[in-house]
Amino acid sequence: MKLVHMFRYFISFYMLLVGLNSFAQETKMQDSTEYKTTYGLRLGIDISKPIMRMLNSSNEGIEFVADYRIKKNWYIAAEFGTQKETSVQDYTKSTSKGAFYKIGLNYNAYQNWLDMNNEIFVGFRYATSTFEQTLNSYNSNTKSDYFAGDTITSAINTKDLNAHWTELVVGLKAETFKNLFVGFSFSYKIMLSLKHPDNFKTLYVPGFNTVFETETGFGFNYTISYIIPFFNK
Repeated sequence: MKLVHMFRYFISFYMLLVGLNSFAQETKMQDSTEYKTTYGLRLGIDISKPIMRMLNSSNEGIEFVADYRIKKNWYIAAEFGTQKETSVQDYTKSTSKGAFYKIGLNYNAYQNWLDMNNEIFVGFRYATSTFEQTLNSYNSNTKSDYFAGDTITSAINTKDLNAHWTELVVGLKAETFKNLFVGFSFSYKIMLSLKHPDNFKTLYVPGFNTVFETETGFGFNYTISYIIPFFNK
């Protein structure tokens, strides 16, 4: 009788070992499964610009975005477009319009699951803009609360202006459908050089936005983009 119980014990122990070994082999096979991810050119557009145009008639523009994956977490990124903005100050009304170009790198800090392609990224840009500025009208400052200065409406236009700056960018991109992404980003801008018109200060630079006293600025975009897959790796 004891022999029967011992035999059953060894059979049960053997079956347990076989089960554990099978589970370990299956887990190892799952862990070693390779999931390929897409490498290609992603092109998109910033849809916040037309939204701003509807909310603020003094601002209009268009911006295109692009990036190309060069490593697992590294992307070459670029933005380019045109912008026009009318700025109204206490004594002046001026309009800036022109084109801008940005180039740099993004690093994806997000650890994707399996074959997902989402991003939480930080990036750096070098940017430049060529633009013109028109002083539409201005009031002479009489430094008096009782006597208003004369309003001068003869427009003064200055062309061939330029600016150069850097940007620190943080943002995210989420793949909503196959190869289709929705994303947004914030940027902090530091002006490197800026050419002003004679006897007047540049208040707005296309691509840089409003120029503050410290010659810094902020930006935001909301993009829809599509990746053209070249290969999977």
